[in-house]
Amino acid sequence: MASAFVLLNAELGAETVVLNGLKMIDEVKETHLIYGVYDIIARIEAETMEELRKVIGWKIRRLKKVRSTITMVCL
Repeated sequence: MASAFVLLNAELGAETVVLNGLKMIDEVKETHLIYGVYDIIARIEAETMEELRKVIGWKIRRLKKVRSTITMVCL
């Protein structure tokens, strides 16, 4: 099992829209609105590192209103 935490910045005022979009993705196991440099933190799980990469690159980063992401892969 591969897992990662993803920090996301949303467009101004669109944090809830992005949060709701994340909750629709099966591999997203947990989400939280946060204060600071980033707006949202999400915990992602997938069967393999390749699947994890695809989820982040093709599902999360392409959500409307997502400005930027940073990914921290768990060892």
